[in-house]
Amino acid sequence: MKLLLVAAVFALIHGSSATLLIKGPTQPVLEGQSITLECLSTDSELNISQVHFEVFSKYMQHWRPVWERSWCFYSMQIERTADSLVLSIPHAGRFYEGPYRCVSYAENVTEGEDLSEAPYISSPLLDFKVHYMGELSLTREGYTSYLSVPQELKVRLGDDVVVRCSASSSEEPLYFWKKDGDDWILPSSTLTLKKITAMDEGQYTCMAEHPSVESLSKKGTISITVLSKDARWYESSNGRLALMTSAAALSLLVFILSMSVFLCRRAKRAKACKGPIDDRSQKKPIYKASVESLPSTCADKQPLV
Repeated sequence: MKLLLVAAVFALIHGSSATLLIKGPTQPVLEGQSITLECLSTDSELNISQVHFEVFSKYMQHWRPVWERSWCFYSMQIERTADSLVLSIPHAGRFYEGPYRCVSYAENVTEGEDLSEAPYISSPLLDFKVHYMGELSLTREGYTSYLSVPQELKVRLGDDVVVRCSASSSEEPLYFWKKDGDDWILPSSTLTLKKITAMDEGQYTCMAEHPSVESLSKKGTISITVLSKDARWYESSNGRLALMTSAAALSLLVFILSMSVFLCRRAKRAKACKGPIDDRSQKKPIYKASVESLPSTCADKQPLV
């Protein structure tokens, strides 16, 4: 809100009488939806060809022009008519959020001039937020915190179970846990079961709801099975995970050792295969008239070597 207030005050200080209007979405914008912004002039003498869209960059803290783009992941189309300017966004993304405005600078503004100091006419601000919610993630507290919980969670009798529910969203979601067949609802993102017993077996569902857009909601379900006291440690979900992790680490270690032995043997074999320098000039006879002959006063026609 402070950012919009500053931008509005800035526009009022630099702008003259408002002769431009901007229209846009009146309902919450969902990610992937199409958006259309329209700029209209209330003054028939205003040249609409001098009008363009601007968006306020929250990272750079200044207004920047909106140009037409037609890329794979960044698509915008601008259409200009006799009395309006239309900006179309086929697929709204998080980086398309506002605020937007329509601006017409003075005709005597030259290219490259600092527009922040130039006189202009501006429309009121149009601000919208792109709402979204990602997939739900269920993780168990402990050394498996970064791994998703399996659909069937097997735990030993008397163990503690803490499962966290999370989802990326444009606004912090509202989380609820419930157990199938029971009436209780836990308004929290964390399900905690202390000293679990056979009574705690069953299916648990986490629901995440967007606080502003009712249609945005996700849910995930896990089934908890309580093992008996005499169950082996590797029968539980954590035990199986530890067993698989150990097996993967052992396989990696064996592979590294095998490669090291192979490379060492290959290096030794290559070193052993190296012999003396092959100097062919010392193996063939040298004659007096040959190119490789040495100066001599003898008239011997026999080979020197």
